[in-house]
Amino acid sequence: MDPHILDRLRCPVCGEPLAEATAGTARALRCPRRHSFDIARQGYVNLLAGRAPHVGDTAEMVAARSDFLAAGHYDLISGALADAAAQAVPGLGAYPLVVDAGAGTGRYLGAVLAALPDAVGLALDVSKPALRRAARAHPRAAAALADTWQRLPLADGSTAVLLNVFAPRNGPEFHRVLDPAGTLLVVTPAADHLSELVDALDLLRVDPDKADRVAANLGGHFTPASSTVHRAELTLTRTEVATLVGMGPSAWHTDQDALAARMAALPEPVRVTVAVRLDAHRPR
Repeated sequence: MDPHILDRLRCPVCGEPLAEATAGTARALRCPRRHSFDIARQGYVNLLAGRAPHVGDTAEMVAARSDFLAAGHYDLISGALADAAAQAVPGLGAYPLVVDAGAGTGRYLGAVLAALPDAVGLALDVSKPALRRAARAHPRAAAALADTWQRLPLADGSTAVLLNVFAPRNGPEFHRVLDPAGTLLVVTPAADHLSELVDALDLLRVDPDKADRVAANLGGHFTPASSTVHRAELTLTRTEVATLVGMGPSAWHTDQDALAARMAALPEPVRVTVAVRLDAHRPR
């Protein structure tokens, strides 16, 4: 593991620094109190303290999401994050750390690192299939199995930029690990995100109070710095629409037979609006 990343990691059990250890072909991270965390052969390290309450996306879901993102459909999000991170990093020292909390396949983290030649990155997720891909998202990235609702396996003030894209937000922990001059970048759906599919497929609608709820969740720890909305129109096949729906909360809250019937009735190609908010927050 890149030493500039390893230096920022902490044992999730006791909070002590971690070091790499090798026994035969097995690799692990260990702290001075002998807590040990295996490095999988696929490259990610398991930094869970106990069991996770859920296992995250399945291998099939991750593969579909990877194909969808690789097709460039969400590149407007990658580009917006890369631009915002490039503005946030100057002045934060050598080898600034970019952390993606709820990183999935690591595509957004990889895009940000590509725009920041001196930065290193860490993908955090609870899905092992996702982390197998995130570990290869960029040569300067590492990946760790971690539950973002728990204490993050990072040192206080260790992170220059923290990414949070369509993922849960742990305000107190995000504040703890961010450098006092660092930036939290949060991506959430705008009101008209996927509006054509919401109507045609009877999907969950974006909460009109979403922005207020995000602000309330972070308000005690962060101050809003900027907010921008990014839109694009996609032209998709029904198969791509199915993948897109499966990437969001409707996949868990919609009758699958009824959804499949509605999807089969969609005219191809399907035109879909992507609309997201990118909010930058600074620690208080």
